Amino acid sequence: MRLTLKIWRQEHAKAPGRLETYEVDDISPHASFLEMLDVLNERLEEKGQRPVAFDHDCREGICGACGVMINGQAHGPWARTTTCQLHMREYSDGDTLQIEPWRSEAFPVVQDLVVDRGAFDRIIQAGGFVSIRTGSAPEANIIPVEKDVADAAFDAATCIGCGACVAQCPNGAAQLFTSAKVGHLNILPQGHVERDQRAVNMVEQMEGELFGSCSNFRECEAVCPKGISIDWIARMNRDYLRAKLKGVKKH
Repeated sequence: MRLTLKIWRQEHAKAPGRLETYEVDDISPHASFLEMLDVLNERLEEKGQRPVAFDHDCREGICGACGVMINGQAHGPWARTTTCQLHMREYSDGDTLQIEPWRSEAFPVVQDLVVDRGAFDRIIQAGGFVSIRTGSAPEANIIPVEKDVADAAFDAATCIGCGACVAQCPNGAAQLFTSAKVGHLNILPQGHVERDQRAVNMVEQMEGELFGSCSNFRECEAVCPKGISIDWIARMNRDYLRAKLKGVKKH
């Protein structure tokens, strides 16, 4: 395959960015998208040019490190797929691909396609945990959890924090990510003790970052590689409202 790549290049956070065009050929249709970028970088280094910086780690759709906008779509055109799981057979010989970093004020560009997603870490630090003394590992069935509750909690917990929801949202909102992190703990009996405080802490931390507001475009749900539903946003809003009516304040 021969492809034309228009890639966002930016030396550092304060440098002006621009799209640069590269031609790559002999790309296998069975290569992953990141493997295609690896090939490009090898050829750039052979020419003494700076390779394209991009995030990656597991390359198995688990870690959430990878993520770029491909022709305006977060993670590319495949549903429920991370960038590292996307393969070049989705495209045709001669295609032009525009590759950009996540576009959000809350995710400042570090270099090229790499962005700082530290805002997500701060939201989790605000309340994404259960602060109980567990001691040694408890017997698995000591706390009864209904199957539908356990299944729902697992669905929310599959969020890998990639940031596609923020990047695709016209408002740059982080409600889908935050609601998944709030929800998977709040619906479990182990998380009920801190339910109200967790909702307030995490929601208000999110609002203190540079994210936009949710207006139910559902773009987040459409590009989420784990298929997390916006129903979690409604659940988070109910938890937050209930906690505020009780007078709970952010710690």
